[in-house]
Amino acid sequence: MSYVIALDAGTTGVRALAISEDSQIKGWAYREFTQFFPQPGWVEHDATEIWESIQSVIAELVPTLDGPVSAIGITDQRETVVAWDRRTGEPRHKAIVWQDRRTADWCEELTAAGHLDLVRSTTGLGLDPYFSGTKFAWLLNEGGVERDEHLALGTIDTWLIWKLTNGAAFVTEPSNASRTLLFDIRSLSWSEELCDLLGVPISALPEVRPSSGRFDVTVDSTALGAGIPISGVAGDQQAALFGQACFEPGMTKNTYGTGSFLLMNVGTTCPEPVEGLLTTVGWTLSESGPATYAYEGSIFVTGAAIQWLRDGLGIIDEAADIGPLAASVDDSGDVFLVPAFAGLGSPFWDPYARGTIVGITRGTGRAEIARATVESMAYQVRGVVDAMTEGAGLELAELRVDGGASVMDLLLQLQADQLGVPVTRPTMQETTALGAAYLAGLAEGVWGSLDDITNAWKRDVSIAPASDRTEADRLYARWNQAVERSLGWARNDG
Repeated sequence: MSYVIALDAGTTGVRALAISEDSQIKGWAYREFTQFFPQPGWVEHDATEIWESIQSVIAELVPTLDGPVSAIGITDQRETVVAWDRRTGEPRHKAIVWQDRRTADWCEELTAAGHLDLVRSTTGLGLDPYFSGTKFAWLLNEGGVERDEHLALGTIDTWLIWKLTNGAAFVTEPSNASRTLLFDIRSLSWSEELCDLLGVPISALPEVRPSSGRFDVTVDSTALGAGIPISGVAGDQQAALFGQACFEPGMTKNTYGTGSFLLMNVGTTCPEPVEGLLTTVGWTLSESGPATYAYEGSIFVTGAAIQWLRDGLGIIDEAADIGPLAASVDDSGDVFLVPAFAGLGSPFWDPYARGTIVGITRGTGRAEIARATVESMAYQVRGVVDAMTEGAGLELAELRVDGGASVMDLLLQLQADQLGVPVTRPTMQETTALGAAYLAGLAEGVWGSLDDITNAWKRDVSIAPASDRTEADRLYARWNQAVERSLGWARNDG
């Protein structure tokens, strides 16, 4: 039996997973890397440390396998940016992470100057510091990165492929490119107009190839050795949509990770923008075939709120404690937590919102705070789903879920009650890595078709909603009252 290795370069750590031909994980390795917070609202990574961590997990995993590696798939934290020197392969600055808010004021200035319509119509995105384009521009203007013919600018996928091929391949693919503010999602090419607007040299950007197809092969200096094809790449959330076998329009997944990212397949025709949502490229499977598009709602903080309860407040000792503690009470006692620690994403897009807890009384305890935290995940997802179904004109029949918090049946029940549709968790939880592996395996013939992948997807549990939504609607209305109190809090004008 041969294996596809999925390299999952996440926000706090990297993993290498071996996926067998029958879609099972046969081994994995994980390593965390350092988070840098040079100023409030700024988040950075060391790109060299990420590469060294990738080398380490590959070196740990490969000796455990009892068969050859047929392909490599890569999935990554999407909007994080790296600038490096093509001669030396060395970064010219710390990587700026998707969570970073340092360009918020400039995004506001660009909006005030009337550029939002161009950005939305070309890229499907909004003017928010979340996306890569203003981060690239900051590196060039404020970060001291020199503009010369040796400059390379890319997201983490591009950086890792460069390192795996020792600079032979300077490439990306549409799902990652579509998150940069620089990519025309209809023509599937870099936009000269937007590159000029943001002051990013188009010559420093990588070639865009299909998400499934051979990018290049590894070299001797990697932990994999030489000659292994790198054949599938996608941003983490698009990879999860693919790994959840959401191949038909209307099929929708949500990943409960550090944040939550809800994507709905909307087919092969690029839709018009919808207020509060992103339009993004899901994947391309060939040079000539059409792109599959998706609506996305990006929720910045869900699982990170659980980490905050553990590390910041000490309410729980381990992240796994959140479910039992939240389930120990019947409700939150009218307490609502808005986890706007890094602003609010979809559908509000307010970088100045900040975390808020309302409704606290003398009787509020650890369990109520824990339950309010879990409930906040379900409320945020409902806000995105409501915007999606209205914008796409597609009814949601089921929500497929994955990510660490999806192990909580309480969360899935709350989510089903809020949405009024079944919420389904698959047996294979590593859908992000699985999607990258499937994209690579399709290119190399490990899996023959999308039907093979659909047949491999298996349901673990499906939780039905309560028949009466009166209470769910009441709680959701109260949640939105709490959100109103969080908006705009961090504006400098007071």
